[in-house]
Amino acid sequence: MRCVPGSVNIKVAKFPSPTKHIEDFDPSKVASSLVETFNKALDAKDYSAVANLFVEDGYWRDHLALSWAFRTIQTPPRILDFLESCTESRDGFRLKSIDVDAGTATRSPKIVPIDASGSVSGIQFFITATTVLGAGVGLVRLAKQGRQWKIFTLYTRLEELRGHEGAINHRRAKGAEHGGKPGRKNWAEKRVAEADFDANNEPAVLVIGAGQAGLTAAARLKVLGVDTLVIDQNDRVGDNWRKRYHQLVLHDPVWYDHMPYLNFPAQWPIFTPKDKLAQFFESYATLLDLNVWTKTELVHTKWDESKMVWTVIVNRRREDGTSDIRTFHPRHLIQATGHSGKKNQPTMKGTENFKGDRLCHSSEFPGATENSQGKKAIVVGSCNSAHDIAQDFLEKGYEITIVQRSSTHVVSSKAITDIALKGTYSEDGPPIDDADILIHGFPTSVLKAIQIKVAEQQAECDKEILEGLDKAGFKVDRGPDDAGLFFKYFQRGGGYYIDVGASQLIVDGKIKVKQGQEIDEVLPRGLRFEDDTELEADEIVFATGYQNMRSQTRLMFGDEVADRVGDVWGFNNEGEIRTMWQRSGHPGFWFHGGNLAMCRYYSRLLALQIKGLEEGLFQDGEI
Repeated sequence: MRCVPGSVNIKVAKFPSPTKHIEDFDPSKVASSLVETFNKALDAKDYSAVANLFVEDGYWRDHLALSWAFRTIQTPPRILDFLESCTESRDGFRLKSIDVDAGTATRSPKIVPIDASGSVSGIQFFITATTVLGAGVGLVRLAKQGRQWKIFTLYTRLEELRGHEGAINHRRAKGAEHGGKPGRKNWAEKRVAEADFDANNEPAVLVIGAGQAGLTAAARLKVLGVDTLVIDQNDRVGDNWRKRYHQLVLHDPVWYDHMPYLNFPAQWPIFTPKDKLAQFFESYATLLDLNVWTKTELVHTKWDESKMVWTVIVNRRREDGTSDIRTFHPRHLIQATGHSGKKNQPTMKGTENFKGDRLCHSSEFPGATENSQGKKAIVVGSCNSAHDIAQDFLEKGYEITIVQRSSTHVVSSKAITDIALKGTYSEDGPPIDDADILIHGFPTSVLKAIQIKVAEQQAECDKEILEGLDKAGFKVDRGPDDAGLFFKYFQRGGGYYIDVGASQLIVDGKIKVKQGQEIDEVLPRGLRFEDDTELEADEIVFATGYQNMRSQTRLMFGDEVADRVGDVWGFNNEGEIRTMWQRSGHPGFWFHGGNLAMCRYYSRLLALQIKGLEEGLFQDGEI
């Protein structure tokens, strides 16, 4: 399996042995007893006793509750080393106590399967956490080991910083000044002044890109009181989706895709059309009072190591056609240009000689031409975009061939909604924040073991279509270690197709397949392959994906920045996604991206780190 360069192929977790008569235990009493023992060990600073509460292969996953980093530690000895290292921070050991959180039906202690097959039952409960810096949340899964209940997995996450809590719910802004202040500005006047960032009001954070990443980061920072400006070169918020190919619809269901602070409405379609999502993004920016400058290009950036600030020059195009050149000095830049980098369109011999109607990358494809019966098209690639574009060509009358060079993980939309997400991200699922903790509370190797079983069930559900694809010459796989869609996405950033109809068209022979051959040359009217076969085409679309996000960093910010940041995406040796949403290796520079669900979740953690730096709670380089 080809992974993002340098990415670790995470091992599959081992689960505790099954326990008999687990139904005889009261999960609330077991949870309370474990928490009491845990807190007594914390009070005594007996970190060895804390570590010994874990099973032999137990995990502690921590997102900012114990350190300013994302960590996953396995086995009691390593957990002990981790806890002792956390005492070296300027605040000392941060975790003061945990408590059982039984606030909702989802969160209450209960007996649940904790393994992939459902043969090992344990006790699961949500927790709240009190730390030196603020409040946290988390999730515990217990397993019976001999006569004792021990921790199989523990997840802790910083939720808010004490004294810097977000301005939501009972802390929301008043929104009015009632009398006694002649000449006071109303809300509209204040919004214009805030969004314009005059000479006396500079943003602390500049976000490049107004897609789901840029908007979620801005929303989280807004709530924390961090002045933030989002810039985007497009004419309107949402154009990053609006301008994509004609038939694009999200393949993830609505329950998985909610945005921070503002869920999609109850009547929203299960699968969101691109133009509808673009409208939502535009409304989201307006309703949440986000400062977004469209028609704005990044002209120049320079980092001042001594002052720890950026000098950034931007060019904002006005409605009257004039340009407004502005210089800012933010302390943070967030690259939110998508978790991929520049388009990955291969350079091929003969490209300049192509005489057909169109040769382009999928990012530039506006849609197939209506009433094109008799014309021929080739789509190079075999993932989501390739299938959608091939289906579009077919519907407009083209004879269409997909070029598949390696294998693709194929899973039906039905299998995802009815198997992978059912009960967690679904109409009858828990609140979105609870669902997120249930998923992110899994250490990656545990999630991988579970996803192997999920992928097996999905393959059984999709058996007929998968067999048909194989007969049609389209090669399928089950992802790294047979772990399916999630791990194809996490480890490679692509290589999959969520089937919304094109697979049956391949099975039926309506979309043809050229498999396993590299392209040798672009011909004036088609392609020649290394096996000396040729395909005719009036149009060729390269749905060949994008380079690593770091490649876009190099283009936008230069070698000086790109050489300092770490590799982006894929796993590190602890199973955490590399570099995204956390300190990048370059001071004041952050990466934010991923699908809507990942942007929703990790935007909170990204914003908390920036807020912590802004308030002097830590400095770059500290744990």
